[in-house]
Amino acid sequence: MLLALTSTAPSPAAAAALASDHHHSLAPSSTNHTAAVRRKSPLRLPSLSSAGGWGGRRGGRFEVAAASGVASVDAGEIGGSEQEQQVKKYYFVVANAKFMLDEEEHFKEVMFERLRLYGERNMEQDFWLVIEPKFLDKFPNITKRLKRPAVALVSTNGPWITFMKLRLDRVLAESYDANSLEEALASTPTELSFEKPEKWVAPYSKYESGWWESFLPPGSQKLESLKTSS
Repeated sequence: MLLALTSTAPSPAAAAALASDHHHSLAPSSTNHTAAVRRKSPLRLPSLSSAGGWGGRRGGRFEVAAASGVASVDAGEIGGSEQEQQVKKYYFVVANAKFMLDEEEHFKEVMFERLRLYGERNMEQDFWLVIEPKFLDKFPNITKRLKRPAVALVSTNGPWITFMKLRLDRVLAESYDANSLEEALASTPTELSFEKPEKWVAPYSKYESGWWESFLPPGSQKLESLKTSS
């Protein structure tokens, strides 16, 4: 059969049909297109119904959609971490007040030297003297060995307290936790008075009463000054 070829342009309907066939032959099927998108996307998000919405809560747990997936955090972990940050450990050495404040030869010098060092380096003071500290109630094995009134040297610096334990020798050492500085340094108001020796033979002058006021916890210094003046 002889086919005749002409240069006659196709009708508009025929051109539209050819264009439609060409488009469908190049475009992937809807199934293949969806699979390709899933392969390329690194993010798999939970459905709103299963996760309770973005950042939803399921069984006491918060779920947050992230680029790497879904992160879950216990609802109780948030408040627990904040509470743990408030708790601080305090270290102390303790002995009777007369030994700590009136008899120990070099204790006053060590305390004022450390206070001067902190001032030169603009460091916040982290050591205090506490007269009749309330935290001693937690240590019955210590209190039964103490003469009263007692004085404790308290600090958040554990190694320094260990050093002071070796330096002072006749003291007892321990540590405890507290939620605040006020709780850690709470004390029972006690007036201290020491008898002056009839004869002083040491080459250095006798300690003056009240030298320890500079190391009392905040708020205790004013009370101690009022007692001394009265």
